[in-house]
Amino acid sequence: MSQPISIFWFRRDLRLHDNAGLYHALRSGLKVKAVFILDTEILDKLEDKKDLRLVFIHRQLENLNKQLHASGSRLEVYYGKPIDVWKKICAENPLANVFTNTDYEPYAKERDRLVEVFLNQHNIRFQSFKDQVIFEKNEVVKEDGTPYTVFTPYMKRWKMNVTEDAFASFPTENYFENFVSADSHPIIQLEQIGFENSDFDFPSDKLDEDVIRNYADNRDFPGIRGTSRLSIHMRFGTVSMRELFRFAWTISEKWVNELIWREFYMAILWHFPHVVNSTFKSQYNFLKWRNKEDEFERWCNGLTGYPIVDAGMRELNETGFMHNRVRMITAMFLTKYLLVDWRWGEAYFAQKLLDYELSSNNGGWQWSAGTGVDAAPYFRIFSMDEQTKRFDPHFTYIKKWVPEFQELTYPRPMVDYTFARKRCLEFYKNGLSKVV
Repeated sequence: MSQPISIFWFRRDLRLHDNAGLYHALRSGLKVKAVFILDTEILDKLEDKKDLRLVFIHRQLENLNKQLHASGSRLEVYYGKPIDVWKKICAENPLANVFTNTDYEPYAKERDRLVEVFLNQHNIRFQSFKDQVIFEKNEVVKEDGTPYTVFTPYMKRWKMNVTEDAFASFPTENYFENFVSADSHPIIQLEQIGFENSDFDFPSDKLDEDVIRNYADNRDFPGIRGTSRLSIHMRFGTVSMRELFRFAWTISEKWVNELIWREFYMAILWHFPHVVNSTFKSQYNFLKWRNKEDEFERWCNGLTGYPIVDAGMRELNETGFMHNRVRMITAMFLTKYLLVDWRWGEAYFAQKLLDYELSSNNGGWQWSAGTGVDAAPYFRIFSMDEQTKRFDPHFTYIKKWVPEFQELTYPRPMVDYTFARKRCLEFYKNGLSKVV
């Protein structure tokens, strides 16, 4: 009978280096086979067959396969529903353990629960490890064990919990000889599963030290390179969060705090999964949004008549990226100027953003709409002119994305700021006054 093996299941951790679950798999005492599943439960919902996120994932899978080949092994890529794939894998391999890294989104939690039940029925142990965050689940909570819902006290407690080894790496490279020996084999191509490939130039995974050192001063100006542009790599785990924190800890407190915001929103999603479909603050569920489809379309297409808003939407549509300051601006315009349900905007960003992260996207939209944790109150309504004066004073960003903004062909503003502000305040006051 064949010797039992362990399997490491890649998901949002597409790297061999400093990978917690992979490290534990390689030290399990058994040979390790590397597996990735192209999940049809997710892929079948993608309307765009040119989805660049899938191109990014596929490119990383090819890189992993090459790296594994250098160690005399290979990556096995499957296509289908995870539970069906695991039935196939179990039928073909003498398994003892399945190792992976924890995913905190509601779909992933339910997927892993079903897989674990199935594996346990076959006497196969399912082990999941913390990798994409420094602190997870109940590791940062109040003294009484309840979760934080305001960022600043969460951040302070997070920092208090940091120990000497909090950012320590897992030296997977020391155990590569424990991968299963296998001949090289090309992985599934995107065209085989109904998608298109692309030679799109994704942001580098290299950390720019100067950008991080100057982050506090430059981060709010979309017309300059003031942010790391690593968000897509954080999303898919092609970089180690432990290494990023370790690098930034003594260089930029502001960037560290932004990384902690990411973990804060993940914690909110873990503790309050209802935020996926409804407001965090329940009283805001009763708001009757205007939801004018023609106005939403103008927002989507960057034709609102507000150059800073239109620049952001055009950048998003063309590149799959939007500067974080402009994400707040465009979200607040949609929700508070046009009174369109934040879920409409959240879904559009989810479709377009290369770095789409459910927890952060949801948290950001609910912040802008005033419906979420630690949110901008409903009466905070950005003036688009003031935002432009403060953060794009020379129109550097606007000129790049809306070159016609000073021409007669450029549309007039969809709605006047003074009118929109008054209407918004009445909308929220009236909506909230009806809550018993």
